[in-house]
Amino acid sequence: MPTTLEPLPNDPTVLREQLAASQAAVAARDAVIATRDTEIEQLRGRLCYREAELEKLKFELARLKRMRFGRASEKLDGQIEQLELLIEELETPTTTASPIATGETPKRRPVRQALPDHLPRESVVHEPGCVCPDCGGVLRAIGEDVTEILEYVPEHWKVARHVRPKHVCDACDTLVQAPAVSRPIPKSYAGPGLLAHVLVSKYCDHLPLYRQSKIYARDGVELDVSTLAGWVGQASALVRPLVEAIGTHVMAGNKLHADDTPVPVLDPGRGRTKTGRLWTYVRDDRNSGDDTPPAVRFCYTPDRKGERPRQHLKPFIGTLQADGYAGFHHLYDSGTIHEAACWAHARRKFFECHQATGSPIATAILEQIKALYALEAQVRGQSAAQRRAARQADARPVLDALKNQLIEARRAISAKSALAGAINYALSRWPALTRYCEDGVLEIDNNIAENALRCVALGRKNFLFAGADSGGERAASVYTLIGTALLNGVNPEAWLKHVFERIADLPISRICELLPWNVKDKLAADESSD
Repeated sequence: MPTTLEPLPNDPTVLREQLAASQAAVAARDAVIATRDTEIEQLRGRLCYREAELEKLKFELARLKRMRFGRASEKLDGQIEQLELLIEELETPTTTASPIATGETPKRRPVRQALPDHLPRESVVHEPGCVCPDCGGVLRAIGEDVTEILEYVPEHWKVARHVRPKHVCDACDTLVQAPAVSRPIPKSYAGPGLLAHVLVSKYCDHLPLYRQSKIYARDGVELDVSTLAGWVGQASALVRPLVEAIGTHVMAGNKLHADDTPVPVLDPGRGRTKTGRLWTYVRDDRNSGDDTPPAVRFCYTPDRKGERPRQHLKPFIGTLQADGYAGFHHLYDSGTIHEAACWAHARRKFFECHQATGSPIATAILEQIKALYALEAQVRGQSAAQRRAARQADARPVLDALKNQLIEARRAISAKSALAGAINYALSRWPALTRYCEDGVLEIDNNIAENALRCVALGRKNFLFAGADSGGERAASVYTLIGTALLNGVNPEAWLKHVFERIADLPISRICELLPWNVKDKLAADESSD
């Protein structure tokens, strides 16, 4: 209906003010539109660059494969593997931008292949009920909708057929049908078990996606690397609330183990790799008799600046067990985080001197440290109070004698020797190295965090590098899930399958129901029933 215009005032001054206000509003809208146009153009440019880079890499890969034919060249094999991995990363979708925002349809979408006929089918019929929900009349079947989902069961493949019969009421012609089955990834035929298997194979068993694709092809199931990469990207986005819940649990502890490791990351603009970092934060107090579930949180950063751990540890209050990385030192200035150093790091320096020179001084120091570790083996699993009492009685005298030994040894050797460096490292951190004697919850070293990083070291040998910062962030999320499952004695693949079966329909407020220690008994019961 037509809008009624208010009468204009007769005062010219008021009219000029209204005109100025209208012009300002129009200018503001124009500025917003111009900003959005600029963002759209930038997004289009990034998409075009990504597409061009992907085509260039595929061409280079094809060229190298042709060169490889008929020759045995380890160098070419390595280049081919690196390009396979780069294409895998570029084809994995990111969640920061979407082509929908440009208002354009993506130029090319992979054609979905029909599921192989030779795979066994299991039909799950979802009946809507026996009577019409509207009038209570008798239902008559008039057809059905069938959704096929490709599923992976260890050792074999199968296709789960979710059949939803259609019924119509003879009395009122109401169509009745069970609701469509929920899927972890909308409009995808990837089942929960298959997604769990792909993630665990990539991040726990260290099988890159292009290798997985070849393995599946041997079973007659053709899954392109781009398809698998898309699943990895969407699955990692789906479990993000669960990763955050684990991070909250980790930061709620009074003691954390922290460490970091380098991760090579491709830097296309510079034509080489850069060094990113994966940080690990572990909450695990089982050695002191605490039954709180252990957990680990991984975080990725593009560099190793001290502000990174400060940002990660903002919510944490307690004692941090870590190495001597200078970036951690600013954390201790606030007074809310206390430092506990690692005897394994200190011992390693003396061991290197012992190996290189056979120094009797280094050998004697190693014997003292060995005595400290022997005591720890005896008190492992006891309560914090029992551990503290044993350390005060038995470890404290050894530590006092060791400190005097270090001071005397430093006077007798060259200040520029490697042994002097090892002694200075230990003495400069002596309060932090001996803090574990005052608190039975603390450990003698930081091996808990170093053990958590072993999966990254193994994966790094197979992956060679991450394709982008987004790939590092995905890896951190999945490492968090797999590492936490392993710490709790839970099969990560079985647990992730359980998660993917439920997380899409579960409210965020109930996400903690999926934590591994909350479903451990159910998973064990399901395994025993199978």
